[in-house]
Amino acid sequence: MPAPTTADLVLTGGRVHTVDPLRPYATSVAVIGERVVAVGHDEVRDLIGPSTEVVDLHGRLLVPGFQDAHAHPVGAGVEMGQCDLSESADAGAYAKRIRAYADAHPDRPWITGGGWSMEAFPGGTPDRALLDSVVPDRPAYLVNRDHHGAWANTRALDIAGITRDTPDPADGRIERDAAGQPTGMLQEGAMRLVADHVPGTTPDEQLAGLLRAQAVLHSLGVTAWQDALLGDHASTADPAPAYRRAVEQGLLTARVRGALWWDRARGTEQLPELVARREKFTLGNLNCHTVKIMQDGIAENHTAAMLAPYLTACGCASDNSGISFIDPEDLAAIVTRLDAEDFQVHFHALGDRAVREALDAVEAARRANGRRDNRHHLAHLQVVHSADVPRFRALDASANIQALWAAHEPQMDDLTIPFLGDERSARQYPFADLLRSGAHLAAGSDWPVSSPDPIAALHTAVNRHQPGSDRPVFLPEQRIGLTAALAAYTAGSAYVNHLDGTGTITPGKLADLTVLDRDLFARPPEEIALARVEQTFVGGRRVYHAPNA
Repeated sequence: MPAPTTADLVLTGGRVHTVDPLRPYATSVAVIGERVVAVGHDEVRDLIGPSTEVVDLHGRLLVPGFQDAHAHPVGAGVEMGQCDLSESADAGAYAKRIRAYADAHPDRPWITGGGWSMEAFPGGTPDRALLDSVVPDRPAYLVNRDHHGAWANTRALDIAGITRDTPDPADGRIERDAAGQPTGMLQEGAMRLVADHVPGTTPDEQLAGLLRAQAVLHSLGVTAWQDALLGDHASTADPAPAYRRAVEQGLLTARVRGALWWDRARGTEQLPELVARREKFTLGNLNCHTVKIMQDGIAENHTAAMLAPYLTACGCASDNSGISFIDPEDLAAIVTRLDAEDFQVHFHALGDRAVREALDAVEAARRANGRRDNRHHLAHLQVVHSADVPRFRALDASANIQALWAAHEPQMDDLTIPFLGDERSARQYPFADLLRSGAHLAAGSDWPVSSPDPIAALHTAVNRHQPGSDRPVFLPEQRIGLTAALAAYTAGSAYVNHLDGTGTITPGKLADLTVLDRDLFARPPEEIALARVEQTFVGGRRVYHAPNA
């Protein structure tokens, strides 16, 4: 059969930033079926035929589809349908929103949801008294924005049997007042004490959450992502069945890499279960050859694992250096086994000790198994010791950055910097150092912890300043250029997602494309955040078109 002489889709008349080093820029792209067949200039227009759809870019920017290397879309979508507190950072506003939600849902046995910000409360920890005042008649359990803590009312604590005599779990903390009584704030592993009593979301609610989140991500130009937690965790039900249903029903339009959750309360005896889950949940455009290991917590509640102790409010060294959820020797053995089974390992590693422990584990796997194409990656990387920066390239471990966090904002300025001290604070989110060292950068949002908008993340990576903020530039020496930031959010994430047929606009690759309403490269870096997505394509199929665009 002769090759087609006309394209199904041609996008022309703008700037095409291909992220392909062999041909970085073009003005026209042609697509046949689900693949790019030509990238160039006026000559590509020769492929326009009577049935070709032509998209006139009118000088706008075409880029590869954004890929989020660390997100929790199903949980985000489910929370959007519950008591959603993500649009505010004010305790009074939360109280009104919770009361309104409770009044609107009188038949709900529990009030659930989340998205509240730590900055809304003194010390980042709310008290059950406020929650009791607005929901006195039912248990309430609301997860915070970063999902490392939860706010419970007295009814919920009573149902869970939490009293002043309840010990802290090894991997978490029950916050207490001066008299030793639980305040209603549960950190890390302590969340499970209440979460185990919360009614789970139904399969239909999970599927609806996934589809709600997919629509949001497509509207932001995201064509693929890595779901960073497929499993049961805290009050979050396993999203994997929802993904499988979406594939089977032809509803999953994105490409998804699923990271199967490593249960840190167990050991390598769970490996056969993970292998079986990998087989069960790898189908269509869903691939589950990754395992997620959470090695530490977060800096704001002092559970991120640090090489030296946190400081107290007076600037003195405390007796707390955070939590390594898995013993480093055990971690090395676990990662070595996972690597041998051809699993990619996706680490949550935020503090400098956790980063070092994760890199040590990758190094142990390399020694035992040789170099394999599993593409392990470390996410978050808030504090990285300078001695560990070059190890990313040496070990072929990708740096998975969440750029929106690299800025002065209340949680950084009030809850983090004072307790890290000057020296460690100056080593936060070292994007430029990692890039200069030759490390491979991928990028993600950690949605719903922070916004899923890649454009806002690009703006922050380039400017080290959140859009619209009046705060100073955060560690300006760690700014990276727009070309590097965009590569991280496209080809970089495609690499860790094992989606080698995507990430650049190159003949033969899948036509996963995003049209922006302006050429970012023709405008000052301070204006990046003003850009909006107009169209998104996955495999040449339009999955989003902005109204009136």
